[in-house]
Amino acid sequence: MGWTKRQYIEQAFSAIGMAGYVFDLEPQQLQMALTRLDSMMAAWNAKGIRVGYPAPSSPQNSNIDEETGVPDAANEAIYYGLGIRIAPDFGKTVAPEVKFFAKTAYDTLLALASTPIEKQFPGTLPAGAGNKPWRNNDSPFLNPPCDPLLAGPDSVIEFD
Repeated sequence: MGWTKRQYIEQAFSAIGMAGYVFDLEPQQLQMALTRLDSMMAAWNAKGIRVGYPAPSSPQNSNIDEETGVPDAANEAIYYGLGIRIAPDFGKTVAPEVKFFAKTAYDTLLALASTPIEKQFPGTLPAGAGNKPWRNNDSPFLNPPCDPLLAGPDSVIEFD
């Protein structure tokens, strides 16, 4: 199971120095932070950083106690990023350490989520000495590249 949205919000407030044991968070503050969390995760999703966060259809439909199902590797990036986003609303200056931790966690998340782009060899590249004609074909060159599939990660592919 993943963290709840409330846990991310509480950790974000803690990161900017407004921990729950010192400050009592009011419902308006929690709702504002929830809206910021949802919009931050929607922005990440638009950038291609998909961690499984359940995005609501509208701000009114977001449930603060909903479990997110986000992998543990993304937790630190989420709550530090949220802390940086909500700090100005409370007149807080973000400490350099928090900015450093947020940047490091975000970079780690990007490294885990990134996949290299596959590149095909051109059809004019010699096959080399190890590729004998009786194994593949009679051409001394590699097979020409095939057309890539043009569909995004969220697209539907139909097979006829």
